[in-house]
Amino acid sequence: MRWFDCGVNLFSAQFADQETAIIAAANNAGVTRCLLISSDLAESKKNTQFSQQHPGCYCTAGVHPHQAAQVADNWLSELTEQLANPKIVAIGECGLDFNRDFSPRAVQQAVFAEQLKLSQHFKLPVYLHERDAFSTQIAMLKEQPPLAGIAHCFTGNSQQLKAYLDLGLYIGITGWLCDERRGQELQQALAYIPLDRLILETDAPYLIPRNIRPRPRCNSPALLPAIGSEVARLTGRSLQQIAEQSYQNSCQLLQLPVEEPTDAN
Repeated sequence: MRWFDCGVNLFSAQFADQETAIIAAANNAGVTRCLLISSDLAESKKNTQFSQQHPGCYCTAGVHPHQAAQVADNWLSELTEQLANPKIVAIGECGLDFNRDFSPRAVQQAVFAEQLKLSQHFKLPVYLHERDAFSTQIAMLKEQPPLAGIAHCFTGNSQQLKAYLDLGLYIGITGWLCDERRGQELQQALAYIPLDRLILETDAPYLIPRNIRPRPRCNSPALLPAIGSEVARLTGRSLQQIAEQSYQNSCQLLQLPVEEPTDAN
């Protein structure tokens, strides 16, 4: 089986000086491709440099809503320049977060809107973050529809899920699904996700799947099959089918060839 982890925070402090080993362990577990998530332009530079040295790694570039208030005056031109790199296959992590409000909401919306424009211009998918801002985010997506995108780490209900699907988005499922305390609503919504819209992501080092025993110190892309196992259990499908379909969906979203990465991208 081959797996594609469509969400890794490789340059998180918890992975410091272990980045290469983390990816090697993932490959040994059958996770042959990883998408490295960027929260700001400095992180996207790190992700790009790493991806250029590691076949099977790709990355996003963009500004997370938490970082929206900290962008430099020239952030848009710098991001535009970064997007020329073929290792960057999506814009983000971008969107809205009205739960913590680390950046003023108006600033979040302005920075998000600019990234939606870039998505249209460069024909790149958006990698979406949303927390407690669903109605505003959906309205902005309808106003500036992206070419494609993923609802990263989706934890919402069936109604929200259907709204994202109506926009043609893919749905990112993480270890949240494996949480018997918090994941019940998501487990119910899972039944409404078409198999060709399902994408798996660890969001490592966060969201350790709670179906893993003994519990590891932190999450890693090598643990992605545990999330696939829970999807298979809840949907009644085979693990092989979940692995292969989510792999192909990730390639489709990110406009990558499906074959194993001997490609130079």
